[in-house]
Amino acid sequence: MSEDRKTRDLPVRTLHEFLVEISNEWNRFRNGSLLSIVTTIILFVLFIPRFFLTTLRRGGPFDTLLALGIIAALLYNIYISFRQHQFYQKWEKRMGLLLHIEGELLSEDV
Repeated sequence: MSEDRKTRDLPVRTLHEFLVEISNEWNRFRNGSLLSIVTTIILFVLFIPRFFLTTLRRGGPFDTLLALGIIAALLYNIYISFRQHQFYQKWEKRMGLLLHIEGELLSEDV
């Protein structure tokens, strides 16, 4: 019973389970970063015309500062999402190779 409880308390029982779980979630993470890039670009495209048509013509200094802050935040979000997507692409290849090697090792044991 003590060993069963120790097994339940561990976050992952085996390295194989860990790799399979990461492999299953990896596409969601990668697709999430792509979705973030796309939605941020859409927000940026929708925000820029409104910024130039409304804020610059009628707004005061605070409105201009706020609009510039929003533009900076959107650009930074695009940059971070792109870097995140690059990270997922790089490690997706490594995880695939690791799963392949693990499959070969497991098939040799049998």
